[in-house]
Amino acid sequence: MRAVTCRRYGPPDVLRIEDLPRPVPAARELRVRVAATTVTSGDARIRGFRCPAIFWLPMRLVLGLRGPRRPVTGMEFAGVVDAVGDAVTRFSPGDRVFGLAAAGAHAEWLVVAEDSAVAPAPAGLSDFEAAALPFGGLSALIFLRDVAKVKQGERVLVIGAAGAVGASAVQLARHLGAEVAAVCGAGNINLVRSLGATVAHDRAAWDSGQEEGRYDVILDAAGAAGPASVRRALAPRGRHVLLSFGVAGMAWMMLTALWPGRRVICGFAGGGAADLRFLRDLAEAGTLLPVIDRVLPLEAVVEAHRHVDSGRKRGALVLTVGAGRPA
Repeated sequence: MRAVTCRRYGPPDVLRIEDLPRPVPAARELRVRVAATTVTSGDARIRGFRCPAIFWLPMRLVLGLRGPRRPVTGMEFAGVVDAVGDAVTRFSPGDRVFGLAAAGAHAEWLVVAEDSAVAPAPAGLSDFEAAALPFGGLSALIFLRDVAKVKQGERVLVIGAAGAVGASAVQLARHLGAEVAAVCGAGNINLVRSLGATVAHDRAAWDSGQEEGRYDVILDAAGAAGPASVRRALAPRGRHVLLSFGVAGMAWMMLTALWPGRRVICGFAGGGAADLRFLRDLAEAGTLLPVIDRVLPLEAVVEAHRHVDSGRKRGALVLTVGAGRPA
């Protein structure tokens, strides 16, 4: 099978297309014939091994010292189950599925555990659209619902609102009953307004000091705003949620936890099959719309990584693997 591999950390050019054996599912695994996948910011960070210094050694031990221990890249996927293990009960060959894997989705076939983040694909969405949902959707859901604990009627500001996580966060914050504002590039203002933001600021001109005390939650989906730079925009008991953080972010979190008032909260995205099914239901209802920057063939994976590294991606960047299911 064709698969994208990363044998050493580095720039996009380290990626290769290789012919590898087709994986065989174990007893509690299913094999998916992948139709569409994506290149996420997470894929780019792993390929280039970009992480805060404090996490350098533990991340190397987890991912691989000289190169990724699991060389086939890719997280998001959509496709059709073509084989299942003897103990699988929830899926059958021919089922359309979508999901999020730790690695291996940039390939013609992918094996995932039945109890992992995989679920029936949303009806009415193409494979390309389904593949664009899990990474941004699960990240936004976990950080808004579980980390920030957004409540009905709160005011939420999403920074980096046009990216895969940010675009999902705008829509999911609205679904949770929040009033949503956004910060993004000038060219994406109309997009984020169409997703549900009542106010959209050009990031080049936005001055957080002019919105003192306005937001109950600031969700920084782009890693673009340090706690000190937006602290005045938080309400007296507001929460600044960091999706990407290092020593400084952790220090802010510990310090602000010592007394009542504005807080900085760091967290990690997770989510499993139940959360994927929740996203699927929202997508089928038209409440959560996939945003796709562009669709490229698997062979253009280096170009795709370069675009992600540029910081100009809006929504998801989809790679086609098979013919895919049309919209």
